[in-house]
Amino acid sequence: MDPDAVKSTLSNLAFGNVLAEAARDYKKEVLANEKEQSSNHVNEETELMDDPELEKLHADRIAALKREVEKREAFKRQGHDEYRTVSEGDFLGEVTRSEKVICHFYHKEIMDKHLKTFAPRHVDTKFIKVDAETAPFFVTKLAIKSLPSVLLFSKGIAIDRLVGFQDLGTKDDFSTTKLEDVLVKKESIRRSVRSSENLDSDSD
Repeated sequence: MDPDAVKSTLSNLAFGNVLAEAARDYKKEVLANEKEQSSNHVNEETELMDDPELEKLHADRIAALKREVEKREAFKRQGHDEYRTVSEGDFLGEVTRSEKVICHFYHKEIMDKHLKTFAPRHVDTKFIKVDAETAPFFVTKLAIKSLPSVLLFSKGIAIDRLVGFQDLGTKDDFSTTKLEDVLVKKESIRRSVRSSENLDSDSD
């Protein structure tokens, strides 16, 4: 056997061992760095979770959400999440027990599909309808001369009205979005992101 060949082979083996050792060291170093970064990330999250200001913000937000849910439930108990017919005898109580009421005096139910869409989306406003033929006292008292008439009440007082379709383009084929724009402008409802989504497709 040639001594140079043996020496070369031993040298190659030693170099291979050195490379293998270096690869093992590199792998250990990478794993140690990953572990350290993971530990740092957990520590940062723990520090954020222990931050008293963030805890207070979180508690305040949870309390606000609970109040909003309770408020919505109270409105629903008063009939705010539906569009329904009320009789002349119930009309005054319905209008005075809620801060905001939109009442449709109708002969034909042209506005129904639009107002029915709004009721569950605008729970802070009550939506009702009254057949004008069955409520002559309030038709006279509220000076309703043309149908449909949509009266807008605030704290039991009629503050504005939509008569016929004059605010909606003079035709009965107006869009739900157009009616929403008018009611928002008259401050009877508030525009919300949820309410604007697919209004016209929902009402068709």
